[in-house]
Amino acid sequence: MCLGVPGRVISIHDYTAVVDFWGVRKDVRLDIVDEPVVPGDYILNHVGFAIRRIAPESVAETLELYEMLLRENAGGEDDLMALDVRGEIAGAS
Repeated sequence: MCLGVPGRVISIHDYTAVVDFWGVRKDVRLDIVDEPVVPGDYILNHVGFAIRRIAPESVAETLELYEMLLRENAGGEDDLMALDVRGEIAGAS
């Protein structure tokens, strides 16, 4: 299973953005994102690529869903979705 992880774009240089994922900053490629992004936008990251810009009106709900997933499954080895999200945050580069 593979999930994208939402993050906030901090800065952009050419086709690479520095993106903040719950305090973890990673470089993310912008080559395939569905529409242009600017600093302050939220994107959905998958294996180091922004695959979608999250609409501003959806950001709060999207972040709450992920935060709930991570909070309710903290340390749970049996929840594959939470493990995937944590792995994506740790491995995005």
